[in-house]
Amino acid sequence: MRENGPMFSIAGVKQAVEPADECIREQLAAGLRQRATARSTSSSEALPRTRTRAVETSARIAIKAKGKILFIDAADLIAVEAKGNYVLLLHTAGSFMLRESISTIENKLNLHGFVRIHRSVLINTALVEEIHPCPTGDYVLRVQGGREFTVTRKYKKNLQLLAQLWIGMDGFTTE
Repeated sequence: MRENGPMFSIAGVKQAVEPADECIREQLAAGLRQRATARSTSSSEALPRTRTRAVETSARIAIKAKGKILFIDAADLIAVEAKGNYVLLLHTAGSFMLRESISTIENKLNLHGFVRIHRSVLINTALVEEIHPCPTGDYVLRVQGGREFTVTRKYKKNLQLLAQLWIGMDGFTTE
């Protein structure tokens, strides 16, 4: 079957293939199910990634550090900072340096509640405690433990992902 060709249903395949060809019928039916699943998955991937999916599962992340592989909880990561060709993972128990780009890390961690707030910083949305506006149009974001990060104007729209519900802040994130 071609990708652009006519669409066949599983029932149509079962009727078209004789019962003696049971193994062929199952292979065709499995292929159709796989295509249908791929289509529904690709349409859901077009939707923006939100924090709700991130909070549902706490992923374990394997990183290579100091000659060994460490497993850390994504929920325990505070932030990721770009440092040239490396990224610094700020963990509640310390920090780890990896040779990776910030955009690659962003793609891997955004399903786990991480949002880009600066061209060189990703932040764990679950650990954000406060946002302070600055006169320059930037914001200062404070996370658990007191560490502060600057949210630049370019990434201000990502602040909407910090909470599922905003009460009493009409226009705050749309300024």
